[in-house]
Amino acid sequence: MDIINDILTELSGFLWGWPMIILLLGTHLFLTIRLRFPQRHIFKAIRLSVKKDPGATGDVSQFGSLATALAATIGTGNIIGVATAIALGGPGAVLWCWLTGVFGIATKYAEGLLAIKYRVQTKDGKMLGGPMYALERGLGWKWLAVLFAVFTAVAAFGIGNTVQANAIATVTYESYGISPYLTGTFICLLTAAVILGGVKSIARVCSMLVPFMAAFYVIGCIYILCVNADYLWPALKLIVRAAFSPEAAGGGFVGSTVMMAARFGIARGLFSNESGMGSAPIVAAAAQTRNPVRQALVSSSGTFWDTVIICALTGMVIVSSVIAYPDIDFSNGATLTKDAFAKIPLIGRPLLTFGLLTFAFSTILGWSYYAERAVEYLSGKRWVLAYRIVFIIALFIGSVMNLAVVWNLADCMNALMAIPNLISLLLLNGVIVYETRKFLWEGRLDESEE
Repeated sequence: MDIINDILTELSGFLWGWPMIILLLGTHLFLTIRLRFPQRHIFKAIRLSVKKDPGATGDVSQFGSLATALAATIGTGNIIGVATAIALGGPGAVLWCWLTGVFGIATKYAEGLLAIKYRVQTKDGKMLGGPMYALERGLGWKWLAVLFAVFTAVAAFGIGNTVQANAIATVTYESYGISPYLTGTFICLLTAAVILGGVKSIARVCSMLVPFMAAFYVIGCIYILCVNADYLWPALKLIVRAAFSPEAAGGGFVGSTVMMAARFGIARGLFSNESGMGSAPIVAAAAQTRNPVRQALVSSSGTFWDTVIICALTGMVIVSSVIAYPDIDFSNGATLTKDAFAKIPLIGRPLLTFGLLTFAFSTILGWSYYAERAVEYLSGKRWVLAYRIVFIIALFIGSVMNLAVVWNLADCMNALMAIPNLISLLLLNGVIVYETRKFLWEGRLDESEE
């Protein structure tokens, strides 16, 4: 296991070197400029996300699609992932993670647009889409579409399965002494009850769960920041200074290079908001929308909520808590998170427990859908049920095993998914601009696509 972990560490370091950072941030910046800063339409996007689009074609509402995408993205990456980035890259990683989210709004917009533009309708009326269809139908690169689908099906066992199940089992055992075997069995049964009903069942559960869990967590974090009010300005200055300074961060933190801060901040930012990874457009393609731009705007709001709000709050909570309480263990992300939240009386530990449990379970639901669509693209419906069964079994394995290598595996798979997706976004940017001009810039957002 140590050998495998060493190999994955090396591979992750290679994949997340300067070339990936340049490709990812470069795509974010390029699309931001090319699309005339779509971030300025974020409040319009939020309004659209809660409105029905009567008469539009699709399997689920725009809000149901967004909720499912948010279910997949708002996971342990928002809590443990942010803390891991801070532990490995220093407090400056928080700023890089946040910037990845701000500029990633443009990329998430572009992904959602292409998902609707190139989606297909099956004989039974179901909508299918995502980067594999954009690669095949937009660029004619079937081979790269197949690679993306394979990477997605494999990545689901890391980012959307074992990592989340292990987080749930660990929290319930440490907090309440519940056996991981019992927790694993319960996770499997609960997940099976939802995902066997298909996208409508998943969207229905996520539409109820996501707003509640996100609101509860945000309110809790704001309370903690009020408790740590005297340390907020020092924490903010430390985050900004450490993001661009190779000097030791101080304030209880270990030193970090700019490269480490950027690498871990961007990697965890992608792990959290998935902008550029190509996962969210898979469910965006199922949305009921009258034109690609409406859903593109709705999709972009997901990155705003996930990273610009939730990850930023988590980062500020952790950094301010470490400054306030220098005795907090800095050895790893999970320990850092637990100790930082535990220092807050009454609400700290329950908030962390609730956040991890609900965030992790919702991610499992969202990623089960992504993976199924990837398998369906590769083999039709023949292997979807078999994949569901294997996916559910993997949840139990993840609950009871020590998964020290999983984070590195997840980082590797995330990068391998992102590369073909980013290629499609860059090469199809003309299509994205054309649709944006037609419906958004010319004020025809309420018109239907011909």
